[in-house]
Amino acid sequence: MHAFVPFRPPRRWRPFATLAAVALTACASPPSTTPQAPAVTADAARVAGVSMDELARQQGFARWVANFEDAARAAGVDEATLHLAFDDAHYVPRAVSADRAQPEFTRTVWDYVDLIVSPNRVQHGQQKLAEVQAELDAATARYGVPQATIVAIWGMESDYGGNFGDIPTIDALATLGFEGRREAWAKQQLMAALKILQSGDIARAHMIGSWAGAMGQTQFIPTAFLSFAVDADGDGKRDIWGSMADVTASTANFLASSGWQTGQAWGAEVRLPDGFDAGRADDALRQASAQWAAEGVQTLDGTPLPELPDGAIFQPAGARGPAFLVGANFRTLLRYNNSTSYALAVSLLAQRIAGGPGVQGAWPRDEQPLTRDQLKTLQSALNDRGFAAGAPDGQMGPATRQALRAWQRSLGLPADGFPTLDQLTKLLTP
Repeated sequence: MHAFVPFRPPRRWRPFATLAAVALTACASPPSTTPQAPAVTADAARVAGVSMDELARQQGFARWVANFEDAARAAGVDEATLHLAFDDAHYVPRAVSADRAQPEFTRTVWDYVDLIVSPNRVQHGQQKLAEVQAELDAATARYGVPQATIVAIWGMESDYGGNFGDIPTIDALATLGFEGRREAWAKQQLMAALKILQSGDIARAHMIGSWAGAMGQTQFIPTAFLSFAVDADGDGKRDIWGSMADVTASTANFLASSGWQTGQAWGAEVRLPDGFDAGRADDALRQASAQWAAEGVQTLDGTPLPELPDGAIFQPAGARGPAFLVGANFRTLLRYNNSTSYALAVSLLAQRIAGGPGVQGAWPRDEQPLTRDQLKTLQSALNDRGFAAGAPDGQMGPATRQALRAWQRSLGLPADGFPTLDQLTKLLTP
């Protein structure tokens, strides 16, 4: 038999909790531990001091949280943690608006690299590397990840701790769960966040981050925190918000646990031989650096290619842009953020922080990115011509890229899978 636990209404529910309690006392049946919200009426909204729509949302959010608390109890989360997490939980409208926002234009890779690998960010990164040298030394010695790579991720994720978000993680994830578009994911992350609170690693007030629930100076989602966060300073807490020893070690542990190869380069910018088949610039085609060298692939400065047992040619802007030979460590960065632009920017920022060069090849800056609607049109046109691009969704995924390459080959064009306005026009021309 379980002891009765009296309901403690969250502050967000208190405008109508009293009305619910009155109704409960009039019932002959045993009381429920979860009071029912009163009907959404103009009078109830006036008493609460909000609109009817807002009152309905508050009630819906409260019911969602109450149901989630039941699941959390069943998963072993204690009452003290639940009260700490949810007694003052709030719906965060900007989390929903940010999650739903889909920019009309996709930023070009060269604009992204220019923004991230800016002279100011490189200089700031070099300063920060010197400031936390001792912590970085320890993290690199333990996990084998280069200091500059750790610092580059730190710079990418929070501008070296300058901006890692100000939204309470519990509120952000509860909001996204209630909103429903990614409910299963949000529930998983929220449960992990409760376990972090219960462990005592961080106080609720200091568990802050982005609208999407990413936390701390290198933006771990809660499940990543549980898997990879490290108490490197020995204070009994894994603090990726305030302890640089924990921040650097946790970030290095994430990469090391995700496949980082100690001593291996991420890759290098390369010069491709004349007549190189752009269709071979594909991550599915991996071979040793020696084989690429035998085919005429060279570094820009004439030094030997980095030793990569499974290197692939990467042309992020198509056949007209720069080319890179990338290996396992480049792919490991995709585990942190599954975007090749992200992995390239982190790699180049780390390279620059360590004193190396930036991109030497010319970007095709005259090309304009396709809008999402234009990408949908391109996908539909490829499908109409018999090249299976998948459902038109405005996303340049693997199926669309392969379909575009097949169409390019059919016309004798470089099969780089890089969409342009010119190609869209050709596809739409009878």
